[in-house]
Amino acid sequence: MKARTTAINQLKGFVVGAEPALRDQLRGLSSKALSRARTLLLPSTVERMLMSELATRIHHVTEQLSRLETAMTRTVTACAPELLDRPGVGYDSAAALLIAVGDNPERMKNEAAFAALCGVSPVEFSSGKTTKRRLNRGGNRQANAALYRIVLTRLRWDETTQNYLQNRTAQGKSKRDVIRCLKRYLAREIFTILKTIPDQYKNLAQHKLTT
Repeated sequence: MKARTTAINQLKGFVVGAEPALRDQLRGLSSKALSRARTLLLPSTVERMLMSELATRIHHVTEQLSRLETAMTRTVTACAPELLDRPGVGYDSAAALLIAVGDNPERMKNEAAFAALCGVSPVEFSSGKTTKRRLNRGGNRQANAALYRIVLTRLRWDETTQNYLQNRTAQGKSKRDVIRCLKRYLAREIFTILKTIPDQYKNLAQHKLTT
């Protein structure tokens, strides 16, 4: 994905400085349309040749991504279909969580250990008579990012999560604090599902998704 984004940005940069006739043809095209515009970029000049090479690279990387996503979807569906049934859990987030579990099986002893693995366990930073907790910046960052994506999706589409946000903000909590709480609750929910998956399937998912 990073390689595709870099190539798209480079191609768009070339479009801005291209000759007027070519710039008018390519201006306003989406990234997908630009990657398919190789017929307009016949290598009559060095500039056009470079743009054609970039468009070809974008096309090939996009095809690779499609094949990888198909394989990832098939693996996640086979290993953890219950996980995909939960609101807001997509294949990429489920894959990140399965990889984290496969890499750290010893962290699945209990729900608190799994929360610490995902970096959502609360960290005390109290002072005097004030008791506070801050965001945990440790743990597996890919798993943490997966939980964050799921929470954001639920905040947008899930009515129960939206009501929780409204209630907690009415109590004086900031949105950032509420998201931290939601990630912690979500880790508990995800752990309940993952602990029911046999170890051989966890190891299979970890192997297939990381190779």
